[in-house]
Amino acid sequence: QVQLVESGGGLVQAGGSLRLSCAASGDTFNTNTVGWFRQAPGEERAFVAAIKNSGYSTYYSDSVKGRFTISRDNAKNTVSLQMNNLKPEDTAVYYCAAANLPFPTAQVRQRRNYRYWGLGTQVTVSS
Repeated sequence: QVQLVESGGGLVQAGGSLRLSCAASGDTFNTNTVGWFRQAPGEERAFVAAIKNSGYSTYYSDSVKGRFTISRDNAKNTVSLQMNNLKPEDTAVYYCAAANLPFPTAQVRQRRNYRYWGLGTQVTVSS
């Protein structure tokens, strides 16, 4: 079992930055992929970024590539999402998610591959 707790959300002006953190407990966290997803009001929960257990392989949605950076510290059981040059369309609740088994890289964007989810943290970007 893995418990995930997100932090770092808030209100920021367009062009600003925020750093989200996901703190995890549980022994499978460090051995599997961890992702960030986001959900805006009235929309489906969407993939943002993911990082494999090694920390060397990262994946991003087209909408955040070049602005967001995902990283992990397995010694501290944390995964972070550095968000720069934020835009109003980045406004959403951001969720950390962890897989409990390996899965093909081609499926990294699919929610079904992530077993554990946090409760989310709100990010609001004003124009």
